[in-house]
Amino acid sequence: MLKLIERLGPVTSEQASDSVTLPFEQRCRGRLKALSDAGRVLGVFLDRGPVLRAGEGLRAESGEVIRIEAADEPVVTARIEGTLALARLCYHLGNRHVSLAIGGEEHPSSGQGWVRFPPDHVLEELAERLGATLDHHQAPFDPEPGAYSQGEGHSHGHGHGHDHSHSHQHDHEPGHAH
Repeated sequence: MLKLIERLGPVTSEQASDSVTLPFEQRCRGRLKALSDAGRVLGVFLDRGPVLRAGEGLRAESGEVIRIEAADEPVVTARIEGTLALARLCYHLGNRHVSLAIGGEEHPSSGQGWVRFPPDHVLEELAERLGATLDHHQAPFDPEPGAYSQGEGHSHGHGHGHDHSHSHQHDHEPGHAH
């Protein structure tokens, strides 16, 4: 088994000796066993951190680089015309605390944006009520990482070894107190 132990961030296919295609659920895990696209057994041994993104490289103990690919999986793509309508759709779907991929059509002049999510009849009904047209299909699911997630492509923790205490005494005008 090839043990993958380090996140490298984005790599090109030429920089990698092999790839592994995984659905979103597996790309969320720090530990898993999988078959590479060339049929080799891989073990992923990473600290919990950001989702593995399509195009990201993982380094093996041997130094070999394996590239992550996003698998096609069942998704619903909700398309809607207009930026305000797209914002409203994203707000209401996001308010349900589900992972969403957000994008626009290849031709920006079309004015149509889309939101992609795993099939869910409640979300689908909500999207249709807001004016979206739905397409049930197979596609990679690569949702937005979220405002509170760690930086893309790497994850690490460290301490600085010094404290950050400061004195905050201020002079104030007479009659003004905190």
